[in-house]
Amino acid sequence: MRTRLIAAVAAAVAVGAVATAAAQTFPARIDLPRGWQPEGIAAAGGNALLVGSIPTGGVYRVDSRTGRGRVFVSGRRGRAAIGLKVAGGRLFVAGGPTGRGFVYSARTGRPVKAFRLAPAGQETFVNDVAVTPKAAYFTDSRRSALYVLPRNLSQPTRLDLPDIPLAAGNNLNGIVATPDGRTLIAVQTNAAKLWRINPTTGRATEIDLNGTSVANGDGLLLVGRTLYVVRNRDNRIAVLTLNSGLSEATLARTIRSSRFDVPTTLARIDRRLYAVNARFGTTPRPSTPYSVTGFAR
Repeated sequence: MRTRLIAAVAAAVAVGAVATAAAQTFPARIDLPRGWQPEGIAAAGGNALLVGSIPTGGVYRVDSRTGRGRVFVSGRRGRAAIGLKVAGGRLFVAGGPTGRGFVYSARTGRPVKAFRLAPAGQETFVNDVAVTPKAAYFTDSRRSALYVLPRNLSQPTRLDLPDIPLAAGNNLNGIVATPDGRTLIAVQTNAAKLWRINPTTGRATEIDLNGTSVANGDGLLLVGRTLYVVRNRDNRIAVLTLNSGLSEATLARTIRSSRFDVPTTLARIDRRLYAVNARFGTTPRPSTPYSVTGFAR
């Protein structure tokens, strides 16, 4: 009788473990609408991911567990969606060549406010955004400056970055903030450098990478002192360990995947990471497939 009882308990435990594992299975590939042309991605609470559309400014909301999604923000003429961040119930969107920043409700997708960031008529590419307790900071790949939008959505200002030399091509790209908002970290794509930036003064110091390459650096993700640098056309993600002063970084490992197809940005939900495949180099057509690659971190 005791043997039978033990066997029954063991079988029940095994069935429960299988059921739990099945319930926690997440797809490695999440399909986006055909022709979407994604670039930015952000976690939006629970299992939700938000993915922007470069040419339309639309945003797609998808369940990372089921892969099912819907258009969350409709695209419209004169808008673009590059980098995305969710904070305080709002979705902040970098507007690329429009020179603008857009704010939406992270709950409903309804527009809250739009801002002119770069001077009208000047070359610009508002590329990414990081949000601190005080403000949202937008990079512009065409100038050594950040645009600072207060969290109360009052008038944005420009923060010059005199220590970061401007060069041809894409300059500042991905940006992240420490949880206390006292430090920003940005990648300069054309120079393959990381910069530590004071969000109040604009003073910047190059981070010593100890020989690690961040060539083609794009989106950044900061988790504690671990910094993920998406190297888009290299189809890899450099995982760096920062020292306590954020002045040096060493390579911990490199993430590669056969599912990567020019990943640009990265989002985290619990123990999983999600990289959006922009597929730069593939001619975009209405029928072109796009996807997000999910993997354990």
